[in-house]
Amino acid sequence: MPETLTLDILRRAVQGPSAAFRCRRPLQPAGGAGDKVFPPTFAGAVYATEQRRLPGRAEPVICVLLDSVQSQANRMELALQEALDAKKIKIPLLVVDFSEYDPTGDVDADEKAGRLVDAVGKVTSLQVPHRLADAILRDSEVDGVPFRKSERGKAVNKVSLSNATPLFELCPTALVFGMWDSTGPKGGLGPKFERAMVSEIVGIVAEVHDTHRARGVGRDPLEIRAAVKVLRGADKSWTVAEPKAKGSTEPSRVNHSSVPFDSLNSGVTVEYAEQITTLSLICLRRLRFPLNGGTADSVETDTAARTTLAALGLCAATLAFESGMGLRSRCLLWPDGQMEWELLDRPAAEPQTFSLSGDSAVGLLKDAIAAAKKAGHPWPEEPIRLKPSKELLKLVRLSQLEATKEEPDERT
Repeated sequence: MPETLTLDILRRAVQGPSAAFRCRRPLQPAGGAGDKVFPPTFAGAVYATEQRRLPGRAEPVICVLLDSVQSQANRMELALQEALDAKKIKIPLLVVDFSEYDPTGDVDADEKAGRLVDAVGKVTSLQVPHRLADAILRDSEVDGVPFRKSERGKAVNKVSLSNATPLFELCPTALVFGMWDSTGPKGGLGPKFERAMVSEIVGIVAEVHDTHRARGVGRDPLEIRAAVKVLRGADKSWTVAEPKAKGSTEPSRVNHSSVPFDSLNSGVTVEYAEQITTLSLICLRRLRFPLNGGTADSVETDTAARTTLAALGLCAATLAFESGMGLRSRCLLWPDGQMEWELLDRPAAEPQTFSLSGDSAVGLLKDAIAAAKKAGHPWPEEPIRLKPSKELLKLVRLSQLEATKEEPDERT
């Protein structure tokens, strides 16, 4: 069994010349080798395929993207959110509370009162797509003050590679998974932090059936027939139409009757899938963490913050992926083995291998946080609570009202 990764080992790796931790795992569909998997579709409703050269193969092979870098990052942040909710970990967090909601379900009353039609609940900095630079946070308020004009928010305007401390204290995941403050006061000149943690899943030797279509019928147990017409009301009610009634339509338009489907996206088969995850220690070593608003930094404070970020990334990946991955409908992947992390320590040297379970990863993160606090880094455990601005709340409410008027293109 590989040695368990400890805080001392992680700190030495962060301090020294080590380049990265990496984890490569082969995976198979949960249904077994050869079972179909369904990749994500992109513009034009197509799969992302490409030729890649792989070790041990003389010719390039067709590969298909099963989960992108961005999607993998979101899954890791979701795993951290679930660990927070379960009170396993405590990390700095911002929470936007959308509470203007009445569960009576009276859409007309909601519209008149300016309430949300559907509950949004609380949205955190682990759930918004652009982390601390997200427009949801930008357009929310702290005690009636726009977040980016509040004392805490103003600190974001000053962050840089040489002063990453405000991000470490407000949203450390932005330093692990990357952030570009392109919608802040500096626009395109806003601070940019590259991803230290990168992960993707690729299907190897993919067989994409371009000529095959996924066909079938969404069966209606009542066997309602298209020949029987209905009349739709403006309030989404309907009545059975008299023969030859003007404006009548098929019952499928009110979600009754059997509905056939026909799609080009019929899935793929792969020889196997592979997940490749890397945590760049070189990227983390570019960050400086001065304390008390100063510009000077020290080896101790820098190392403590970088080690905490490394532990945070390893914890996120381990919690998200150790038990397999349910990527989407009909794309459940099962790993061939346990997660093991290789440390790329020195060129030409054999990588050292370490094990890290979910519980061990949580313990490692707690140890790293304790060391960072000892070095003088604040680590707020109570979230910063924001409220959406009136205009943001209005934008969400009107969008929800529009959604109530939309009709689905097909039965799901």
